[in-house]
Amino acid sequence: MAASFVIALAVFLGLLLFLYQQVRRAAWPIALGETPRRPKSKWRVVFATIPVVIVAGVIWAFFIEPNRLIVRNQTIQISEWPRELSGIRIAVISDIHVGSRFIDDDKLRLIVSRTNELKPDLIVILGDYITGRGRDTDPPERFSAILKGFEAPLGVYSVLGNHDWWFDGSRVRNALEANGIHVLDNEVTEVKFQSGSFWLVGLADLWTRPQRIEETVSQVPEGRPIIALAHNPDIFPNLPRRVQLLLAGHTHGGQVRFPLIGAVVQASDYGQRYARGHVFEQDHHLFVTTGIGTSIIPVRFGVPPEIVLLTIAAQ
Repeated sequence: MAASFVIALAVFLGLLLFLYQQVRRAAWPIALGETPRRPKSKWRVVFATIPVVIVAGVIWAFFIEPNRLIVRNQTIQISEWPRELSGIRIAVISDIHVGSRFIDDDKLRLIVSRTNELKPDLIVILGDYITGRGRDTDPPERFSAILKGFEAPLGVYSVLGNHDWWFDGSRVRNALEANGIHVLDNEVTEVKFQSGSFWLVGLADLWTRPQRIEETVSQVPEGRPIIALAHNPDIFPNLPRRVQLLLAGHTHGGQVRFPLIGAVVQASDYGQRYARGHVFEQDHHLFVTTGIGTSIIPVRFGVPPEIVLLTIAAQ
């Protein structure tokens, strides 16, 4: 990666120098007191600017933005959320894709330390720890030992994604749970917070696992507040009404998102409807994080890698 970055940077600097020369040439007749030939000079500068902008965009998308890590603060107010649970802070992480170009051991440690600095009450990880389908990917036993460093008083919970199951979902689950990360696959658990409690419902991956949404949610006693976890947001329309909030990842926000145009790639059957951020439909909420890693092509543009600190408040 270092060599390709140096080459790209050298090309960019060369183009920048070329643009500077064209600007000077366009302005040179003025310095001599002559009348400049503006149309020709103007188009020379325009044509010189285009490759500079393109190369700058390529450098940003392939070398800079995928290597960033921002913290996004989000508050969701829920009308039926109990007052005693108001203010709970949840760190939401997804799509780490360990072993991809920008996710090495140092980046994993940064993800852990940056998350712990936020002092969340609860940490949830929404799947796709793995990069590809091959057996030569990073072993889950190794990266799970680094993720063991996550700290939250209410614990660390997770679901698995399609890449995890394409690799070996059982092996990924065993490695995570051996390092203190609780995996929920069509399973539920009660979480106590302050003077009350709520239920986490972990739903299986849409692409690779049997869907038992109604059956899983029914394990929660009636009238209890529910936060559901899933890798793929496309299950949102099928959620029972009693699920107040679904947290999901998978989409990467499209990975490449241009102003006015939107995402280039749609990882959802619903287009950009569930691509990222907060959605409120049919009296319940969805939040989709754009995740951290990259998939297929190591590029991000307009969707920087993020850790979300989500605050849930009673309305």
